[in-house]
Amino acid sequence: MPASKQRSGANLYEMATQEANRVLLTGATGYVGGRLRRLLEEAGVPLRCMARRLGGLQARVHPSTQLCRADVLDPDTLPAALEGIHTAYYLIHSMGSGDDFEEDDRRGAENFAQAARAAGVQRIVYLGGLAHGNDLSPHLRSRHEVGEVLRSSGVPTIELRASVVLGSGSLSFEMLRALVERLPIMICPKWVSVPAQPISIEALLAYLIEARTLPIKGHRTYEIGGEEAVSYGDLMREYARQRGLRRWMIRVPVLTPHLSSLWLGLVTPIYARVGRKLIESIKHPSIVQDDSARKDFSVQPVTHQEAIAAALRNEEREIAESRWSDAFSSGGDAKTWAGVRFGNRLVDSRSRAVAVPAEQAFAPIQRIGGSTGWYAWNWLWKVRGFLDLLVGGVGVRRGRPHPEELAVGDALDFWRVEAFEPGRLLRLQAEMKLPGRAWLEFEVQPTEQGSIIRQTALYDPVGLLGLVYWYSVFPLHALVFGGMLRRIAESAERRPIRSENSQAPA
Repeated sequence: MPASKQRSGANLYEMATQEANRVLLTGATGYVGGRLRRLLEEAGVPLRCMARRLGGLQARVHPSTQLCRADVLDPDTLPAALEGIHTAYYLIHSMGSGDDFEEDDRRGAENFAQAARAAGVQRIVYLGGLAHGNDLSPHLRSRHEVGEVLRSSGVPTIELRASVVLGSGSLSFEMLRALVERLPIMICPKWVSVPAQPISIEALLAYLIEARTLPIKGHRTYEIGGEEAVSYGDLMREYARQRGLRRWMIRVPVLTPHLSSLWLGLVTPIYARVGRKLIESIKHPSIVQDDSARKDFSVQPVTHQEAIAAALRNEEREIAESRWSDAFSSGGDAKTWAGVRFGNRLVDSRSRAVAVPAEQAFAPIQRIGGSTGWYAWNWLWKVRGFLDLLVGGVGVRRGRPHPEELAVGDALDFWRVEAFEPGRLLRLQAEMKLPGRAWLEFEVQPTEQGSIIRQTALYDPVGLLGLVYWYSVFPLHALVFGGMLRRIAESAERRPIRSENSQAPA
């Protein structure tokens, strides 16, 4: 047989083998899923990512990665996502959802398990929560129940139960960092002293990667953690030591999860709805009691000191690879507007000409939010964010994933990037609590004299309450939106874009 035909046959065989080992990744927009996706792609694993909204993934995935729009709460969308899949990673949970999250978690797992069995999936890898006992928090109870549901499908399931995850951008580390950095004196409720066995994000990802090919049969549940058991207070003291900060911790006998969550909402990026569920989980000891993972996996966990040092190194690179707030679920339940009658759309649009090229005019728009702020009346934006926190919204302290770069799907304070065309268009959709839908759009158009910046606020009110909301804040529009556009224009004219050959300051 000619060598060319032999190579062609070998390539076809390799392609067929790869397709037979295709992996489905759910939760790819989340903190763990985002990092796992990158590692699987770098390893050349044939990958399909499933998400309810694909906008946040399209600009990030490798060209070889397939994308599939599907929702575990809509069983009709799952067969296409699971077709031809050998191993499925189930990284879905409802930390950011409302009070009925347990029912959503259960129903989603049941739909996924049934579809996986029908599609002939050979293995499910699920990331759950580590805790023991019967009197668990609703969040931990739901995580355990999801594992049981997946196993009941008959598809061999590996469940990894993890404690606190330490890594730049993780929910637990963001809370830890904000508390220690901002509070020289900390009032510490009882949950700060509860023992846990935190695991570094690097070790967690290593377990997830190895679980795909672990040579075992049937169902297995593994408890995974770091080298030793410590309390959240120990983690705060170690963080302070590594940062060279002197902090005093005052213990109080009682502080309810509800009050603690409001406190966290004031001083950390964690908003109250998520903070309450996090604290309810942290108040349960999460210690590894079964060391089977050490025997069956080759992963070498590290100490909490090493995990914090690694997280700080990543933070010092200014941006974590992924953050807990990247997930679309960080904005809470996705609103369903089917059957809702909207009033006439309300628009506040204004424009300003600037004597600079479109790219330069767009630069301050691309930096908006996060540490840059909103250019005018930032304290009013903070007040609006605080009010949003009080009613269970996200507030403004999710920030943005990068001070300069943006992509569709990025969380940006209490907005989400819905459309982004560099140098031309940025459209943000509101994730704050509102009686309606809202967008904030910036568009830059080139002209002979320079360019025009157009800034548009759009609002779809629902009922009388929606109209009352719009007209009650309308007097502030001239101040806030007018001032924002003016300062954006001034910033564009003041700060030219640095070219590769230019020596002018940025």
